[in-house]
Parts: sequence; C-alpha cells; structure tokens
Amino acid sequence: MVELKFYNTFSKKKEIFEPLRKDFVGIYSCGPTVYDYAHIGNLRSFVFADVLKRILSYNGYKVKHVMNITDVDDKIIKKSQKLGISRQELTRKYEQAFLENLKSLNVIMPDVMPRATEHIKEMVELIKKLMEKGYAYKSDDGIYYDVSKFKDYGKLAGLKLDKKKMRSRIRADEYGKEDIQDFALWKFYDAEDGGVFWETELGKGRPGWHIECSAMSMKYLGETFDIHTGGIDLVFPHHTNEIAQSEAATGKKFVRYWLHCEHLVMPEGKMSKSLGNIITLHDILEKGYNPIALRYLYLSAHYRSQLKFSYEKLKAASNTLERLYNIAAELKNDRAKIRSRIVEKWKKQFLEAINDDMDLPRALAVMWKMLRDENLSKGEKFSLLLDFDKVLGLDVESVAKEEIPAEIIKLVQEREEARARKDWETADRLREEIKAKGYWVDDTPEGPRVKKIKN
Repeated sequence: MVELKFYNTFSKKKEIFEPLRKDFVGIYSCGPTVYDYAHIGNLRSFVFADVLKRILSYNGYKVKHVMNITDVDDKIIKKSQKLGISRQELTRKYEQAFLENLKSLNVIMPDVMPRATEHIKEMVELIKKLMEKGYAYKSDDGIYYDVSKFKDYGKLAGLKLDKKKMRSRIRADEYGKEDIQDFALWKFYDAEDGGVFWETELGKGRPGWHIECSAMSMKYLGETFDIHTGGIDLVFPHHTNEIAQSEAATGKKFVRYWLHCEHLVMPEGKMSKSLGNIITLHDILEKGYNPIALRYLYLSAHYRSQLKFSYEKLKAASNTLERLYNIAAELKNDRAKIRSRIVEKWKKQFLEAINDDMDLPRALAVMWKMLRDENLSKGEKFSLLLDFDKVLGLDVESVAKEEIPAEIIKLVQEREEARARKDWETADRLREEIKAKGYWVDDTPEGPRVKKIKN
C-alpha cells in the first residue's frame, strides 16, 4: 500500500491523509468571482483542484467536490454599473465563460457549484450565530467580525495579532494582505451599491466576501470537512477569515487539510491587470494552441512551486503533448495480452509519485519512462497510458480514437504541396482554413501532424 500524503498549509508539513469517513472525501474549492474572464493564472488553481480530485478517486475514494461562484461583490457591482447592465446579466456571462474554460481544459465539473446570491439565508443564519456568541458586532455601516475574540486568528497564514490594528475596520471586499483588521460580514445598503441588496433580519444590505464560503461549504459538506483548496493568495485574508468565522460559530475544527496552489507568473512578475499582462484561455486558442497543452504545462511544475509562463514553454508543452498523442495512436491497436506483474510495477511507481503530495512532474517522468520500456508490449503501454490519464486528464483516449475527416486530409495534402513549391502564402491560407474547421497542423521532421482542437 502506498500512503497518500499532502502538504497541509495549516500545520506547515506533509501529512498522511486520513479522511473523516473511510471511503469518502469532501472537498471545497474557492471558485471564481465572475466579473471578467478568468486568466491562465486563475485557471492553474482549478486544474490543480481537478487533479487532486482525480488522485483521490484513483486511490478509491468517493469524492464530493463543491466549488462556489461569487456573483456579488464590489468589483461586480462597479463593473455592472459601468456597463449599464444588471449584476445578474454580467455574472451569468462570465460564469458561462468560466465553465467553458473548465471544459476546454478537461476539468471534471464539481458536483455542486453554488452561487453566493442563492445562499443569503445561510449567510444570515451564520452571522446571527456569530453575533449571539459575541464574535460579531454592529456598526453604522455593517456587521463586523472582531478578530481579537478568536484565539488562533492568523495561524493558517503564520500571522500574529497587532493589538493596535485589532479594532480598525474595513468594509471593502479586498484589502492589504499585511493588514489584520476586523472584517465585514454584512454591509448595510449604500447608494453606491445601486439596486444590489437583500432585505433580511440583519437589515437591508449584502454579504461580505468571506462569509460566503463558510456558509456554502458547511451547507454542502458539513461543519467539518476534509480538504479546502485555493490559490496561495487566498491564505490571508480569505481562508484565515473563513477559519475564524466558521470555528467561532460551530466550536468545531473547520477544515482538516488546507492545500494551496502557487502562482503562475510572467517574466516581469505576477500576472495582473495593472501590469497589462493578463493572458486568457481565449488568447491561447487564438494562437492555435490546444488548451490541453496548457494543462500539460501546469502539470510540469509542482503545485507548490511558482510556474513561470512563456509562449516558448507553452510551445514546448504543445510539442510534447503532440508526441504523446502520436505515440498513443500507434499503440492503440495492439491486442497483446496484459501481463499483470510488469504492469503493476509501473502502476506502483506512478502511484508513489502522485501520492507524494501530488508530485505530477515525477508522475510525468514515470509515464515517459514507461513508454520507453522495451519489456512492455504496445498493448501494455497503451493500457498503462489510459490508466495514468485518469489522473493526468490529458484526454489521451479520445485523441487516440480520433479519425481525421477526408476533407481535412485533402487540405493538409494541398498545403504540403504548396510548401514543397515554397508557396508560403497558399500554405498559410490553407493552415488557417484547416484551423477554421476545428483542426490544427504541427509541422514535424516526420511530416505534418493533425489533431482536432479541443475547445
């Protein structure tokens, strides 16, 4: 048996995973705030959560995965007002775009995707409980959580309370990561909010950002659950505040294992709108890349390591993925008998990699080493490749089954003829025509390789 281990942000060490229930794991992932398109830095954390879920399933666990949709906050209100459309019209547009991104990246959809605006009742009940227990207080502009009342506040992030800042308050949904301040649970209605408010026992207003995840995660997974995931930037203040409000309300441990994914960064630093270096999945597709190449690039770095993005790296990942698909296509028709002993040896190596805190770079190395093993038949290699892909999610099986239409083959042949006579203008036009029909061509030393664009 290969023990499953994860690095727990709370304990700051790698721990053997032991779920609350023997064969069941509950996971909550902080989802998107749907006011704009997700960028590829955001998407790394969602692929990370997907691979985590796949690893748990591979280990025999039944998994319930919950991921929220934040469809009300300051940014959403400001952007909808700027565009002159309703909050719902804005958020549904970007929610749909996000779901399409997940599908393109071959992410298994969460079991539950609750919207914040559909769980106001649960948030109100949680805030009322915090007020009754003395952890929250009413101010002129809202209801706030008193961080000085929670003994272990900041432990997840390794922070210590600054007595001078304990009772300073912040109404905004986001604030400086260094600041330890009382945070808003409920914001009383302000004219700047336009028509965004709910009439509740707490008063006319809307929820703060942090209370959303506590209310929704506990509704669908219980007051204590196994794993909470998110990007490293959510450790403080968001996850720190989730722990404080949840444990204060229930008197129980909120989450047993906290897993955080590091940033995807650009050569000039973190990806951000202020630097103008945002790249979306749409941008990747516009350049003709298969989105699964981006997934492969994510897997090539450990989730707790920063990943520096460049189109050169994406191109390399694309070429490697193309090579994998070509190998899969060559292996798929072999009907050799599967010898359990030699196959199990490779499965064990793969399991040792993924169970060691999701060491995906090592798992990929095992996969490529397996494909070079001369002691394995083609059929055995294909069987193992499909087995490994249950975790990697590189869509190997569907690509291996794929048949290229005769129309596309004809266009590729015409393009090769144009290239042979150095008619680059015609070759480029045919490539664009092939791309418009949903396929892309990679030119390799062995000749053109054609695959359907996964979008």
